[in-house]
Amino acid sequence: MSVLTPADAGTGAVAEGGHGRLYWLLADCANVVRRGMTHYRRRPVNIAWQLGFPILSVLLYGYVFGSAMRVPGGGDYLDFLMPGMFVMSMAFGFVNTATLVVHDSTKGVIDRFRSMPMASSAVVAGRGMTDLLVACAELAIMMLTGLAMGWRPEGGWGFLGAFGLLLWLRFALIWLGVWLGLLVPNPEAAGGLFAVAFPLTMISSIFVAPQLMPDWLGRLAAWNPLSSTAAVTRDLFGTPVAGADDWIGGHALLMAWVWPAVLTAVFLPLAVRRFQRLGR
Repeated sequence: MSVLTPADAGTGAVAEGGHGRLYWLLADCANVVRRGMTHYRRRPVNIAWQLGFPILSVLLYGYVFGSAMRVPGGGDYLDFLMPGMFVMSMAFGFVNTATLVVHDSTKGVIDRFRSMPMASSAVVAGRGMTDLLVACAELAIMMLTGLAMGWRPEGGWGFLGAFGLLLWLRFALIWLGVWLGLLVPNPEAAGGLFAVAFPLTMISSIFVAPQLMPDWLGRLAAWNPLSSTAAVTRDLFGTPVAGADDWIGGHALLMAWVWPAVLTAVFLPLAVRRFQRLGR
């Protein structure tokens, strides 16, 4: 028989049936993920928007602007574009995360979570795992769209490595989205985060190579964390692009791992701490 004290509430420190804290942390996280996926199943319009927007973006940039774009060293713009579009989808994901978190916050869902004897980190981690599952669906649908348009990536370990690297970026940006979702006052304000995400994706190598931009803008775009991931995914998909002769261009693989690690190290603790301080 377990005993729950007020000090245990919200910490996940309950010992029941001989199970330890790690077990209950994972169980709480799984329940939050199950709740999130059930929410998508009952409100399919949400998942339709998240999956439909990337498809429209691929079609728009691939067909409307594709014939007017130039790739350094030559090559087909669709091969250059598709890895960048995958990165853009992962980058925009933090806005969706923030919107869902602030929706739960304003509807009292997070308050109910806090009143339960569950680990605070499980609520945050559950949100992250749910968004990673949705990100996998987004990438799969975008890749199928690209294949229908004529994009032909290389397979094998390079393909899997690129997929994993994209999810690594999405994983890092989830915690930024959770933290912002716990800060903004309402879903409308969270929607305004697109005003931040849009220039972040445009001033990068997602659509245009930095060396084709004005010198000052190209340097800014090259140091954008999204540019490192875009450059490496292009290499892994078998469509490398001639890069700039600078430090960041020569260490794209290193920075594609370092940038997300830094973002995770900063915003994951901030998100958990912000959740724990709600209502104080």
